[in-house]
Amino acid sequence: MTILTLKRTYACVLLTLPVTAMAYDLPGVNLGGTSFYDGAPGPQGPGWYLIEYLQYLSSDTLNDGNGDPLSLPKQDVDLFIPLTQIVYEPEGHFTENTRLGYTLLLPWMAKQDVDDGLNNAAISAQSGIGDIILGAFLQFDPVMGENGPRYSQRIELDVTLPTGEYDAGNAINPGSNAFNINPYYSLTYWLTPRWTASTRISYLWNGKNDDPSTALNAKNDSQAGQALHANFASAYVLTDNLSVGVNGYWLNQITDTKVDGKDVKGRREKVWAVGPGLVYKLDQENSVFANMYFEQDAENRSEGNRFVLRFNHHF
Repeated sequence: MTILTLKRTYACVLLTLPVTAMAYDLPGVNLGGTSFYDGAPGPQGPGWYLIEYLQYLSSDTLNDGNGDPLSLPKQDVDLFIPLTQIVYEPEGHFTENTRLGYTLLLPWMAKQDVDDGLNNAAISAQSGIGDIILGAFLQFDPVMGENGPRYSQRIELDVTLPTGEYDAGNAINPGSNAFNINPYYSLTYWLTPRWTASTRISYLWNGKNDDPSTALNAKNDSQAGQALHANFASAYVLTDNLSVGVNGYWLNQITDTKVDGKDVKGRREKVWAVGPGLVYKLDQENSVFANMYFEQDAENRSEGNRFVLRFNHHF
């Protein structure tokens, strides 16, 4: 195979991915939705991209702050969550080596199957449309070497609007009923022309929820804590159309959740996951990603498996 050029990678401008997970306080964020070639620009250059994510989350363990399962007869939660993203990167540079782009993403919980062994008295859920996410990004031009690109990077600011379906009586909702701000930095580095390593490092700030979960016994409001989360992946090119590799994610809540303005100890969430993945180039305008994740060491949230199938189309 000839030396790879940037146009022959399988990157796409995949800029945000909220996942309405079985979180106790934190809203859904991008855990494993983006993976290989994440810091690279779209393979067909500027223009419009349509990205469809099909996610399946399955968990039979809901953990407490010590990482031990909650004392429920059953802890079975299965969710199917499609997400639709539109990305636009205009022609022309914003600065000498950057392009300014925009994104919009809409998730929805298409199906939920929950069983706590108590007629869902402890774990209730609803389907519906999730929160709208708006973002603006700066995509840096790749830094080139003698044998092709060496590294490529992007920064983005995403804002989540509380537009999704929400019920304070449910443990699992499509929406979070609060604004949040979720900036990130993404990087892809070519270790060799065939072998890449990618990461996306994000910070999450959450606004107040003026209709907090009934489980919190709040009088006025609640505010989920701040968090750091990251995706990581490494891919090796087997053929002109196929790359395979390993992918994972990590989440750590760094400040306490507040209820009526006061910190509540012992509710910070964390989890990490790892698994296999691949990306296949269907043709010049279309590609598909498949990523599997097996979660580990979860605290104050669910622990299970996550599968993401992603289709990218350039207009």
